[in-house]
Amino acid sequence: MRISLSWLRELVEITLSPEELAQTLTMAGFEVEDIEDRRTWADGVVVGKVLERQPHPNADKLSVCQVDIGAAETLNIVCGAANVRADIYVPVATTGTYLPNIDLKIKPAKLRGVPSQGMICSLKELGLPTDIDGIHIFSEENLTLGSDVRPLLGLDDVILDVTATANRADALSMVGVAREVAALTGAKLSIPEPGEITNHQSAKYLGVQIQEPQACPAYIGTAIEQVTIAPSPDWLQQRLRAAGVRPINNVVDITNYVLLEWGQPLHAFDRQRLQAVGSNENITLGVRFAASGETFKTLDGQTRTLSNQNLLITANNQAVAIAGVMGGEETEVHEGTQSLVLEAALFDSVAIRRSSRAVGLRSESSGRYERGVNSAGLEIACRRALALISELAGGVIVQQEIADTRTDPSTWSRSITLRLERVNQILGPVDLSEEPGELEPGTVEKILTSLGCELTPGEGGTWTVKVPPYRYRDLEREIDLIEEIARLYGYDNFCDTLPEKPATGYLPLDQELLRKLRAYFRGEGLTELIHYSLVKPGEDRQVVLSNPLFTEYSALRTDLIAGLIDAFQYNLEQGNGALNGFEIGSIFWQEEEGLQETEVLAGIIGGDATVGKWSRGGREQPVSWFEAKGILDAVFTRLGLEVEYQPENRDSRLHPGRTASLWLRGNRLGTFGQLHPQLRRDKGLPDAVYVFQLDLDVLLDALDRDELLVPRFSSYSTYPASDRDIAFFAPVKITVSEIEKVITKAGKGLLESVELFDEYRGEHVPAGQRSLAFRLVYRTSDRTLTDAEVQPVHEKVRTALVEKFGVSLRS
Repeated sequence: MRISLSWLRELVEITLSPEELAQTLTMAGFEVEDIEDRRTWADGVVVGKVLERQPHPNADKLSVCQVDIGAAETLNIVCGAANVRADIYVPVATTGTYLPNIDLKIKPAKLRGVPSQGMICSLKELGLPTDIDGIHIFSEENLTLGSDVRPLLGLDDVILDVTATANRADALSMVGVAREVAALTGAKLSIPEPGEITNHQSAKYLGVQIQEPQACPAYIGTAIEQVTIAPSPDWLQQRLRAAGVRPINNVVDITNYVLLEWGQPLHAFDRQRLQAVGSNENITLGVRFAASGETFKTLDGQTRTLSNQNLLITANNQAVAIAGVMGGEETEVHEGTQSLVLEAALFDSVAIRRSSRAVGLRSESSGRYERGVNSAGLEIACRRALALISELAGGVIVQQEIADTRTDPSTWSRSITLRLERVNQILGPVDLSEEPGELEPGTVEKILTSLGCELTPGEGGTWTVKVPPYRYRDLEREIDLIEEIARLYGYDNFCDTLPEKPATGYLPLDQELLRKLRAYFRGEGLTELIHYSLVKPGEDRQVVLSNPLFTEYSALRTDLIAGLIDAFQYNLEQGNGALNGFEIGSIFWQEEEGLQETEVLAGIIGGDATVGKWSRGGREQPVSWFEAKGILDAVFTRLGLEVEYQPENRDSRLHPGRTASLWLRGNRLGTFGQLHPQLRRDKGLPDAVYVFQLDLDVLLDALDRDELLVPRFSSYSTYPASDRDIAFFAPVKITVSEIEKVITKAGKGLLESVELFDEYRGEHVPAGQRSLAFRLVYRTSDRTLTDAEVQPVHEKVRTALVEKFGVSLRS
């Protein structure tokens, strides 16, 4: 919010310089983003009077003026403004004046052969916004020639651009900032208290009926007649411009002025236009939610399509404003307005936030309602606006109607118990110059009293603190009061405290393991991918959002595989080639007991992983099942995990004969398989694309073992190994992992490793069977094995295979 110091000085005594005040506010949590010193904009610009105006002899659009600035001699000034004439008072930039807003220093010059000794200025050249083309003409008469123009134009001012935090709605007003400055500096407040308004009660055409009391707990409608629409006085226009608001007319300017002064939004309707919209001389103002698809034309000239989240002000049930956001074009105040209906209302912050967001429209009013407007300030702001309308527009109040469903005004405040012991426990010692100490009770009482709180002492160093109504939404708990004490006492006045023994930083175990997983998969040539958690709705057990940002992405993903397939397809379509990637993320689904969430690791493999293709003559080779599985196995090996693969056919997206479930120590780890041929054709993917998805909880739990987390040295044998090969026919339904288990169990003691090195199906192989060949390595750590030692164990393995699976041994 832009704060005018000249305005602020009328509300609170200020002895600090603008820079010191900005520093004080910033240290108290109100960041001052900019200091705009308007005093430099017109330094050297004085009041002058045009005595004579003559056409320029050498230019049709220029004038030669004789200007009196109270000096010994009049100035000869060439002016290009169309509105210059004799007998007017104007701002004159004298020779040597620098105008920073147009980066111009005034020097003696000749324009088309005629000397010019200064410049008659427009408001734009002095840095002030205006709709008027040409020089500025003072409306006042008998001004002192040669006097400084800055007090006349409101340029003897400094503007602070202050940012208030979201919890401080009271600071979005001049009165709120004045209270804050008074609390910080101990200065005296001079807040205007508008008196009671005389209500002539000469009319009975206005009624108020609130259909949504929760969204609008209070509404004051005031009928005003005999209004004269005219430009606002200069002092009012200057204050609005200083705040960044464009003056319009006296009535609209008054509503904006009260908004800036008290933080209470107001709106003025043209009464005749209200009657026209309501099709009746008797007007009943109401508040209701819009019907879905209802349209409304706002003050900015745009016709907006509304939803049932938009709160409306109505006249005889016809929409005349989007409540708390913006008024309607059909009922706006205009030059011919003679009677008004002034709205002063309280709206629910959530209702206004949703309404504003639904139409994509934010305003000064909606920004304040969204943060929460002071309930106790409604009547004060209304009286202030009515007094100004009576004074500046000649308005006469003829009727006022109030609909108020608020609870007892005494509940607009609250009482909080505050403990001195807790204050010092939270905030710690303060710097008392000689040695650290604690906050004293008198200091606490002084700080909270300066904020408008009322303190009642209790037993054992406690107080009952009554919060003022304008801080009702902000100060709710004891910790809020402690925060205010720290803020006003000054954060820099507390002692620095550091830990006695600094602890070495470390990563939690799950984060360390996740980093290892990422590194291992990247090491296998997979790129890490990140997708949005939001997907299109329509799947079973999906969690659907009730307030999505986009309706087409209104559900949470139930797995990662679908997103990886889409990413693979997208990369192909963009000419980036096949994708090898992995992703770690959360998935969500619904169960009977409620919503569920877990983290998984998934990947997709379909690109040629070899570096370069020169060895294949530029031809790509599809990834085989064993190569894709080998990437997973390589990661599992580095992690020290033994994962078992079992045939599975549960996911319709995967090939029914090339899909496996993964098991780890009896727990299901996940799925690995090749994409179904039909899905592959539909998406235009290569012949062989493989996907996997692992449950991170199961994986991390299995890794949380000392033997895996702490590397241990294992001695190796210096004696040679003894190799034996075994080949046999085995039924296809028997998996290699089952065979390896039997071999390992039978050769326990001497068997070091077992590896499948050949598989054959075809000629000379019985139907329903396949030929498998394994290499068995026998070794001990203390001696060289002899054939007499190896052969009995090897025979035991052969016998176990025959007895367990009925294989036909070939060697």
